[in-house]
Amino acid sequence: MDLSELERDNTGRCRLSSPVPAVCRKEPCVLGVDEAGRGPVLGPMVYAICYCPLPRLADLEALKVADSKTLLESERERLFAKMEDTDFVGWALDVLSPNLISTSMLGWVKYNLNSLSHDTATGLIQYALDQGVNVTQVFVDTVGMPETYQARLQQSFPGIEVTVKAKADALYPVVSAASICAKVARDQAVKKWQFVEKLQDLDTDYGSGYPNDPKTKAWLKEHVEPVFGFPQFVRFSWRTAQTILEKEAEDVIWEDSASENQEGLRKITSYFLNEGSQARPRSSHRYFLERGLESATSL
Repeated sequence: MDLSELERDNTGRCRLSSPVPAVCRKEPCVLGVDEAGRGPVLGPMVYAICYCPLPRLADLEALKVADSKTLLESERERLFAKMEDTDFVGWALDVLSPNLISTSMLGWVKYNLNSLSHDTATGLIQYALDQGVNVTQVFVDTVGMPETYQARLQQSFPGIEVTVKAKADALYPVVSAASICAKVARDQAVKKWQFVEKLQDLDTDYGSGYPNDPKTKAWLKEHVEPVFGFPQFVRFSWRTAQTILEKEAEDVIWEDSASENQEGLRKITSYFLNEGSQARPRSSHRYFLERGLESATSL
């Protein structure tokens, strides 16, 4: 699995995929969807699909695929290599950077993690169809209410039988296979992360990356910059990161957005949320104020 594209750009997303096996274009296929890295405050979230012909599902099970959370890293890598060596299994994945996740969640138009997850899964299923995979059944590990998620996917893909379940990665081998693809990709992305920031004494022992891990919290405190915040490796929209930033950030004057009715000194966190955890009121940029330009409310 080559993550060189991710190494060139840590700010957006990248899509990686295997070649489509010829048999998957001819025979009806089952496709599984799962993710890795939804909860951590560090590193990307990875969504993956894995698919194979329905008549070969028993062969996929024979590879001993299982929920990636129950497997050691070496076992996941071994199983992924086995799937790569077959002529009947295909996969694709989207790697969503921490920056993309946080800017989506903190934008003026809110785009929460569930919506981002749903749209990414939908996009990957559509990608498989666009590549010519003859998908007839889809199994998805749920995000949010499974009934609502299933109805949404069924509406998007009316000609496909869709099943959304909690713990689908432990119930359906094709979802287990997708979970392995996602986890292997995330592990590689974290290990090979290219820090564009010039960090002194960089410590790559992050702990688990989860917000409640003391080692992860210590890493965040050590690598927060008091003016500009965290490296792109950090999901700065996570409450753990925001709490540390609120304590460590310096008061500075952001001249580019200062106006007569604004206070001069602010912390960088003032651009995320105010005290009531609501988005702060939008204020016009100096460019528009100087030219007397206003937003159009009607056409």
